[in-house]
Amino acid sequence: MLLRLASLALVGVGLGACGSIIGGPPPQVYSLSPKSSFSADLPTIGERAQLVVEQPETAGGLNTTRIAVKPKPLQLDYYAGARWTERAPLMVQTLLLESFENTGKIISVGRQALGLRPDFVLRGDLREFQAQYYETDGREATVPYILVQFNAKLIEQPEEQIFDSRNFESCVRADSAAIEDVIRAFDVALGDVMKDAVQWSLREIAGRGPFRSLRDVPDAMHSGGSNGCRPG
Repeated sequence: MLLRLASLALVGVGLGACGSIIGGPPPQVYSLSPKSSFSADLPTIGERAQLVVEQPETAGGLNTTRIAVKPKPLQLDYYAGARWTERAPLMVQTLLLESFENTGKIISVGRQALGLRPDFVLRGDLREFQAQYYETDGREATVPYILVQFNAKLIEQPEEQIFDSRNFESCVRADSAAIEDVIRAFDVALGDVMKDAVQWSLREIAGRGPFRSLRDVPDAMHSGGSNGCRPG
């Protein structure tokens, strides 16, 4: 009798576990795309320098696979039933690496885990990565704005010397409040930021030490602006 009761109890636990798994629809999983188009006048680094792109630091609320949304300036929430494929900072690191590779201007670029002995390190801070439902004057918005802000530091090795730092920001209004349009706006906003960060990094690297002769064009920066994203 005891064995039979134990068996029934285990079956009950199993059915309960199955019920919790199939009780609701799985979340929709989204990813973003790397940049593939850049200025034609970028300097070519080739194999002459190795670059490590570190995973960006970020606040705890953004260090997640959940897609962040701010209904109000001081309130952070998440979209229900939607996820990124990876934690936001890891996803941004992966997309930055692919974007560097897509320039065709640098060969030795990767993560620290690859065992590279870098000449330069790109260290970043993902400060904003969310949809926002308010205007610059604090009024509620019916269609969200997507704000992406990335602070980048270029560090020369082996001295661990920060030789330049730049803040990149883009604000894009979604076409509607539908999650598909929100994701497309995320893709545009992050794409603007990554394009600027990659081009700035290559030009700054070209202007250092033995690469100085490669730098023959001024910095060309795109500004996505912050209209609609920051309350006054």
